[in-house]
Amino acid sequence: MSELRGNPWPRRVGGLVLVLVALALPLALSDFWLQTGLFVMAAAIGAVGLTLLVGVAGQLSLGHAAFAAIGAYVYAWSTGEATSTVGGAGLPPLAGLVLAAVVSALVGAAFSPVAGRLRGIYLGLATLGLVFVVRHLLVNLDQWTGGFTGRSVESFALGGFSFSNSDPDYLAVAGVEFEGLHRLWYLFLVLALAACWLAGNLRSGRTGRAWANVRDSETAAAAMGIGVARAKASVFVVSSAYAGVAGAMLALAYGRVAPDVFSLTASVDFLVMIVLGGLGSVGGAVVGALFVTALPLVLAEYSGSLPFLAAPGSGGLDPSTASRIVYGLAIIAVLLFLRGGLAGAARRLRHGSAPGAPPSAPGPTPHDPLSTHDVGRPAGGPARSKETTP
Repeated sequence: MSELRGNPWPRRVGGLVLVLVALALPLALSDFWLQTGLFVMAAAIGAVGLTLLVGVAGQLSLGHAAFAAIGAYVYAWSTGEATSTVGGAGLPPLAGLVLAAVVSALVGAAFSPVAGRLRGIYLGLATLGLVFVVRHLLVNLDQWTGGFTGRSVESFALGGFSFSNSDPDYLAVAGVEFEGLHRLWYLFLVLALAACWLAGNLRSGRTGRAWANVRDSETAAAAMGIGVARAKASVFVVSSAYAGVAGAMLALAYGRVAPDVFSLTASVDFLVMIVLGGLGSVGGAVVGALFVTALPLVLAEYSGSLPFLAAPGSGGLDPSTASRIVYGLAIIAVLLFLRGGLAGAARRLRHGSAPGAPPSAPGPTPHDPLSTHDVGRPAGGPARSKETTP
């Protein structure tokens, strides 16, 4: 078992197989499943950014949807053409995508001084305020955002190649005509793989170790020469940039952006994704995004075939409510029986540990961002009690 633990090849081969499957799926999937896959990959990037912030750095955030909204609207404005109702810069889509990440990162950097002074639930409440502030701006700055009804989003194009159905060039593979959804699938897949690769390197590298040290003890991290304020600011910037890219991808997947897409519920959904998947785990965040994003869509699509579901608005158990009940129960089950979420359960299976036992492999364990230890104390201040990790 120890040989398997130290051998990275099984994981690499498994990852390669998953990538090959993802490359081949558009050849067999219908439009519904292609659309669902786009939503899942966009949400996965946002969840990966949040797990770096919450799971690796130990900073609770309930405002992730606000940064995603900023990215979505920056992309929509920067790539759109000015009309009589809304403005637009008419930039190339690739520039708009980069700008979405940069602007979201800058907003995260502007918020980082607040994050440097707060911890735990107080930091969560502070980030929660961002959701309401951003929503107010989105509704009232209608010359840029389109107001309550939102605005349309220009399709993505790169080097003259369009990722929409309006492209006159015929493209077919294995007898399957590649339309807008097929093309966006591969664009989103490249972005998702790049985001996961970068997050994995950040987590295991020097930057990730600094974040983890600050998470475990700010006093000890400062004694080791780590700039606590700089580390907190950097993780907020990175997480916000991830959310901005996810927001731009959601805008492309929907084809239109509206304030209701980025409500408080969306922030809670992001948090549920990383809790189910396992705090601090990049792969776990992806699996959590798959579960939370796809479940309500699948239930809505097949509600007519499921006897316990009623059509939306009919007064019975609608698909949206049913999905929230399911992953609400899943959260309770994970917190009670699967320490470390699905990623922790997978580690224990690989290492041959009992279900209730901690992982046998050494390494940092995720900090509980809801812990009341040191909540609200200034950064670098003395700890009130010894912090523990699950």
